[in-house]
Amino acid sequence: MSFDMVFLLILLLTMFAVLIFEVARPDMVIFTVLIILLLSGILTVDEALSGFSNEGMLTIALLFIVAGAVQKSGLIQQLMEKWLKNSRTLIGSMLRFFVPTSAFSAFLNNTPIVVTFTPIIKKWCEERGIAPSKFLIPLSYATILGGMITLMGTSTNLVVHGLLLDFGMEGFSIFTLAAVGIPVAVAGLIYLFTIGYKLLPDNQGFGKQVKENYKEYIAEMHVTKDFRFLNMTVKQAGLRELKGLYLIEIIRGEERISPVGSTSLIQCGDRLIFTGMISTIAELQKMKGLELETGTTITLDDLKDGSIKLVDAIVSSQSSLLSKSIKKLQFRSRYDAGIIAVNRNNERIKSKIGDIVLKPGDSLLLLAGTDFVEKYQHSNDFFVVSPLDTPAFLNQSRKKGWFSIIMLIAGIMTVTIGWLSMFTAMALAVLVFLAAKIITPQEAKKYIHFNVLLLISSSFGIGTAMRKTGLAEWIANSLLGFGESLGLLAVLFMIYVLTNVFTEIITNSAAAVMMLPIGIEMALTLAVDPQGVAVLIAIAASASFITPIGYQTNLIVYGPGGYKFKDYVKVGFPLSSLVMVTSVLIIYYIWF
Repeated sequence: MSFDMVFLLILLLTMFAVLIFEVARPDMVIFTVLIILLLSGILTVDEALSGFSNEGMLTIALLFIVAGAVQKSGLIQQLMEKWLKNSRTLIGSMLRFFVPTSAFSAFLNNTPIVVTFTPIIKKWCEERGIAPSKFLIPLSYATILGGMITLMGTSTNLVVHGLLLDFGMEGFSIFTLAAVGIPVAVAGLIYLFTIGYKLLPDNQGFGKQVKENYKEYIAEMHVTKDFRFLNMTVKQAGLRELKGLYLIEIIRGEERISPVGSTSLIQCGDRLIFTGMISTIAELQKMKGLELETGTTITLDDLKDGSIKLVDAIVSSQSSLLSKSIKKLQFRSRYDAGIIAVNRNNERIKSKIGDIVLKPGDSLLLLAGTDFVEKYQHSNDFFVVSPLDTPAFLNQSRKKGWFSIIMLIAGIMTVTIGWLSMFTAMALAVLVFLAAKIITPQEAKKYIHFNVLLLISSSFGIGTAMRKTGLAEWIANSLLGFGESLGLLAVLFMIYVLTNVFTEIITNSAAAVMMLPIGIEMALTLAVDPQGVAVLIAIAASASFITPIGYQTNLIVYGPGGYKFKDYVKVGFPLSSLVMVTSVLIIYYIWF
């Protein structure tokens, strides 16, 4: 091995370790590795930046906008709600919901689909006394399975397609993957409907748990004439920096003040509503002029007077909120919202809210202004932002909603019959959406997940470094030295397993970029069709079912479903094994 190969191997192993232990955001970790490769001279500037102009990556950016435009009207959500109302049984409901959802995922990015449908499913389940945990992991898995069917179904497929073009090979057509994706999706859905749902936990949603046990979250204190900070601000009264407690509302006669700012005045007769570590309320009782209302009738629902809402927000893996305490983030002033409780791994974190350091997948219960959902539903800081009573649909005419859907279908048809490339069709669709004012340029910018694009673009450079240094060839020869004697089928299983392990550890697109150069080298050495190996890697990189961290959609439903890490292993491992066996056998008989 040359020095460059050793250096790159050590760098990649370090990168994997940093990603596994969540030291920093994945996009920043991989971008940092790219910069190191550039500074070390392993990559030239053109090679390092090649991923930023790759057709597959640019197509992904356009698809984010198209998906946002289609879903903006809420038309698909409303149609699905009506479709679900006719369901009578649990299995019947799953069939009616997840079969169409998989079909949608074949043509729309699955992340916004899961973001959109998560609050709808929670509301639907709670109205019928069904645990949302029985539906939310299947929602994520169904979209992953559907995404395997077409070129545009998931970013992973487009990344592999873009890499094949960079290698000077023929890329995927829109339905190249369907020969594998459709049987895999059918087999996976049958498993979820027959065995998988029985393995899922029977959890109440986080919001429902909080509502039923609201006295653990809320305390009320009455301000008397003896309070020495009357007519002074909350900050002057020392109520801004409390140990484990947070002042969320002031009730003054018919008036409600929420969220409470540091300059809000305290007056005689005020009712102060606190949340947080209610067990520490005794500290407040030491302040003369504050009397605890032990028999308070205030509930979480009572706090929603129209000017504020009870909101559930899930922290994203790309959030700027990670790695700092809530207090240091100045969450209240930053978002004009107060955190009532934080849920992680189906358990409320019982510590001072200000001291909690947020992690991806954490579920935050917030008291926020009425515009919070609209303002932050496309923010990179949160996966899902939804009111706990009813999901909010954005107002847009049904005509525009149907027009956006028709444009998407027309774009797919032009690609299918070969008139336009995927990139050209989606660019044209975005141009039409902007010209017809279906979306604004500001909205288009919000729909793009720039952190995902940075991660993918940076990964391309790392893949180039693996080929350029010869590391990809060395790894390929090492793997073949171990598996070639066992036959081609064993080699295919080996490639699949290695790709799938990478996608569970890092991210799906990064796993595909890392493994494709290795897979292509192995295919060339074995003198077999490289496209068959590319299809195998695309499927394996998407098939992330065993952990919540490998695929964004799994992380999105983590908090709302009240899941534990082991729930993904229990339900996902059999599904992952089923998808592996089905896809490897089909690919073996079609391409080899």
